[in-house]
Amino acid sequence: MLSERQKMILRMIVEDYVQSAEPVGSRSISKHVDMGLSAATIRNEMADLEEQGYLEQPHTSAGRVPSQQGYRYYVDHLLQLGERLKPEEISKMKVLFSERVDEIEKVAQQTALYLSTFTQYTAVVLGPQVYDNTLRSLQVVPITEHSAVLLAVTSTGQVQNKTVSFPDDISLAQVEQLVRLLNEKLVGIPIYQMRSRIFEEISREVARQMKDFEEAQRILDRLLSAIVAEKDGKVFLGGTTNMLLQPEFHNVEKAKSVLSWLEHHDLVSKALLQESMTSAPLSVRIGGENELSMLQNCSLVTATYRIGEDPVGVIGIIGPTRMEYGRVIRVLDYFSKEMTQLVTKWYSG
Repeated sequence: MLSERQKMILRMIVEDYVQSAEPVGSRSISKHVDMGLSAATIRNEMADLEEQGYLEQPHTSAGRVPSQQGYRYYVDHLLQLGERLKPEEISKMKVLFSERVDEIEKVAQQTALYLSTFTQYTAVVLGPQVYDNTLRSLQVVPITEHSAVLLAVTSTGQVQNKTVSFPDDISLAQVEQLVRLLNEKLVGIPIYQMRSRIFEEISREVARQMKDFEEAQRILDRLLSAIVAEKDGKVFLGGTTNMLLQPEFHNVEKAKSVLSWLEHHDLVSKALLQESMTSAPLSVRIGGENELSMLQNCSLVTATYRIGEDPVGVIGIIGPTRMEYGRVIRVLDYFSKEMTQLVTKWYSG
């Protein structure tokens, strides 16, 4: 448990480091008007914060920098949203969302560019999935005793195929039973609603029909991933080279790793879709909280836009862990609400 004094010092260190990209020393913190503490007292508190894992001390400096744990605590408990958007910024955004929309994807592309301009980080936007594209039929074709190809035909005539493996304790007969159930419950349902339908209706049916509910749920998840994975929306990027402007990415290898990820839109889409399936309207993943190794030195902040309760797309900002979180969150919150209104209006005619 941090004391109020430690919270104040941690907040100031994070915010000073975000602005300067230089390790923060006790003397620098003591100069804040509202501190009223000596440099020696601050040094002792910084040492305690370091011992608890909230700060780190680069070996070349007497100052400290926030650790991943420090950033996490800051975002969860100390964050003050950045200053309100300036009138001229809001005006530019209003133009984007008030123009006659002939093509949703065009707006998604422009949104990525605007986001990168407003934040000076790299923006990623997952365009809305095809709202009226529904499932027509599913079929399972056995390959081996523990793998099969799942064929999914959509209302637009697209045929998707995905190889699905299943554990030794799941039989092909059980998989076929689940596919029959999916056909019964999901045909005619929009692709983007699949996951909510699985949890609302099909799980109850599985519990009634199958003895081993947990095993059946595991294979259901695999089948669902096979159906939905190929229907991800298009990925749009803005300010890709902004990554290179950050001191953390002057190291070519670090930058190359992230830029390589951004080039593979299927990987970007998969990462953003995982965020869209959370119940939280906004997600902040810091450093090692990102599953992908190439994002271990980054923070990924995402927000979903929706039609009703169903997420249909994602907007996000990727940058160093030394990110201006308050500003980023405020901008994403605005854009996600505007995108929600836009796609809702668009698809309602």
